[in-house]
Amino acid sequence: MRRVPVPAPWRTIVALCTLTLVASCGWGGSGDGGGERLPGAPVGVTAEAGSATSVHVMWNAVSSDQGISRYEVYRGTTKVKEVPGSEHMVDVTRLRPSTMYVFTVRARDAEGRLGPQSKPVRAKTPQAVAADKVAPTGPGSPSGRVVGSRAVQLSWSASTDDRDVVSYDIYQGTTKIHSVGGNQTATVVTGLRPGTRYVFTVRARDAADNLSPAAGTVRLTTAPGTDDGRGTAPTGFRAATHRADGAYYIDLSWVPPLTDGVVTEYQIQLEGQPATSLVWGGTAPRDRATYSFYVGRDTGITHHVRIRAKLPDGTWGGFSAERTVTTGG
Repeated sequence: MRRVPVPAPWRTIVALCTLTLVASCGWGGSGDGGGERLPGAPVGVTAEAGSATSVHVMWNAVSSDQGISRYEVYRGTTKVKEVPGSEHMVDVTRLRPSTMYVFTVRARDAEGRLGPQSKPVRAKTPQAVAADKVAPTGPGSPSGRVVGSRAVQLSWSASTDDRDVVSYDIYQGTTKIHSVGGNQTATVVTGLRPGTRYVFTVRARDAADNLSPAAGTVRLTTAPGTDDGRGTAPTGFRAATHRADGAYYIDLSWVPPLTDGVVTEYQIQLEGQPATSLVWGGTAPRDRATYSFYVGRDTGITHHVRIRAKLPDGTWGGFSAERTVTTGG
């Protein structure tokens, strides 16, 4: 697998920007020599209050040499949940109202090795409302569209409640598959199967855990076969080059794909092969993102570059349009 050398000055810049650059084959964990690596720390972790007594935690899937057997979810230093390695979200319940909580996630591989903790995320449960027995109204005008063969986009109009809507739960058939904050009225569901018919519903939840009825169903059939997933690809992708200290760098900019969570991880392909992976260690951009990387000292070299994002549910989105740049051109 090709590795892109990174000179010392750029490594300093990367550290200052809280952006971690790692080789495309080596970002999944830690280790040295030829030994097997621990699972990596989960990234893309988010936490959203689901009610006055629950929080919905999500994260991206972790890659491991031995496969992931389960994820462990911690509230502070206390392990509160375990889920199978095929799942990347969980509802943490029996919490106190109007309380700030800190959550982390760790991955355990099939050999029993436990990886490092994710970066902590915080969520505050809303204040409980005494004797609230009134459920929110059902979300209005649910609709959706197919995004290729493996994803759909759902939207709805806001529910109303005598207090406040805290979250929306998304169901696939009778199974709850996702939850978003009460201020959101859209989401992207990924990781679906090509050529498959799905039935989605949305229900609103208030702080007292009262659940609305589903106002309607959305029936969608994903496209047959495989696709390039361009509906989940970064947009507005641009590439240019600049020279510094006798070396050439490719400068990239793009708009992250529209999802219901924050995208923290990207993969860059150069000449059709993975060149680098990058993970935001600080606050990931929600609007236009930028990044530069070293490609050598020769003038007149033409490069073909594109980028894709790891979506909040742990699946890779589609590749952006490919751009062609020439050093010194």
